[in-house]
Amino acid sequence: MQTPGAWRLTARVFLPFAAGYYLSYLFRTINALIASHLSSDTGLGTADLGLLTSVYFLVFAAAQIPVGILLDRFGPRRVQSGLLLLAAVGAGLFAVSSGFLSLLIARAMIGFGVAAALTAGLKSIILWFPRERVALLNGYMVMLGSLGAVTATVPVEHLLAWTGWRQLFEILAAATGATAILIYVVVPERGIVPSTARATLGSVFGDRRFWRVAPLSATCIGSAWSLQGLWASPWLIDVDGLDRASLVRQLFIMSIVLCGGAWLFGTTVHSIKRRGIGTDTVLAIIAVLFIAAELALILRAPLPSILPWSVIAIVGTATVVSFAAIADYFPPELAGRANGALNVLHFGWAFLAQYATGLILEQWSANDGHRPVQAYQVAFGLNVALQIATFVWFALPWYRSIVSWMSSILFFKPADVSYAVESIGLYEDSVILLPADDDAEW
Repeated sequence: MQTPGAWRLTARVFLPFAAGYYLSYLFRTINALIASHLSSDTGLGTADLGLLTSVYFLVFAAAQIPVGILLDRFGPRRVQSGLLLLAAVGAGLFAVSSGFLSLLIARAMIGFGVAAALTAGLKSIILWFPRERVALLNGYMVMLGSLGAVTATVPVEHLLAWTGWRQLFEILAAATGATAILIYVVVPERGIVPSTARATLGSVFGDRRFWRVAPLSATCIGSAWSLQGLWASPWLIDVDGLDRASLVRQLFIMSIVLCGGAWLFGTTVHSIKRRGIGTDTVLAIIAVLFIAAELALILRAPLPSILPWSVIAIVGTATVVSFAAIADYFPPELAGRANGALNVLHFGWAFLAQYATGLILEQWSANDGHRPVQAYQVAFGLNVALQIATFVWFALPWYRSIVSWMSSILFFKPADVSYAVESIGLYEDSVILLPADDDAEW
């Protein structure tokens, strides 16, 4: 088969899958804007709202590995179009549901239906585009997809001014169904290499280097998704006292920052790799900034709230960095499975964080419909404590390397005979107990 030209490939492959990922991001973040409408129209409590929104992440996480296997076997065109049809049905069911259970089932159908949105797009890029352009196009895919978060702010707010949230989901159902048909009709087929998933998944989950990076990445990125996808809105209303117009404006700014984050992280990773700097260093810096931003909110630091919330928003696109760090640990034939396994933890943690936050907030009674600041401080503080713990685990090999290096300095330092003997013992102990460097086989 002759490969189509670059512009034709962009129109027939890249843009249809980017549209699917755009809808995925829109569904992910839409509940932050319609949360008050859902609560007033259906009588949902804080815990129910947290579960309803977070079940998207739970189903999404559970589907990652099976979806990856389906993509390898049947190709992104058929898998993505079929799943998007399921998401369209889920959106239609959400529009007509009035009870909590039917809303929960509909939200779960949406989550499963868009579970392949990003991975199908990335796989289509690998199948159809030159290898040297894959990283650049991946960044563009994430950037365009995150425009869904932008749409879920001011544009949707204007739409809600003349229609209700139910009509909004009817429109989304129609758009999702149309995108599914577009992908099936327009995207060309491509030969698929048989999957080796069963032979490689154990290699990913059994690698200790994976378990060094994954907990930090999951607790930070998953929490960022949880906060922007739902809990930023209640915080800005209950704690910062924003009115509806100010709330929508701040969510809009956060979503714009989110879009820029994908481009920024992609450019940064490309630049540091050329300079020989480890990608995990960037991940550590992102984690520190994220924790600092959350602490600024919790401790009520005298800063404009848009600053820490913008940091939280931009961390939502740090998957670009995490996937690059994981790719350094595995050969190319394992990179896809490693990214899929990491995505399971990202979305699994987003579910836990989003639902648990709702449960914690429910322990405080609302005063005139508003939760006290202490409720949010406890809920957010628990997240931060877990992130600090995973950061310590992530940085432990660095700490060991520093200790080993300091021990070697003591060994080479001129001293009397008795001091040298003591230093030799200390150095030998450090060599026996500690890895020589961070890249050693775990």
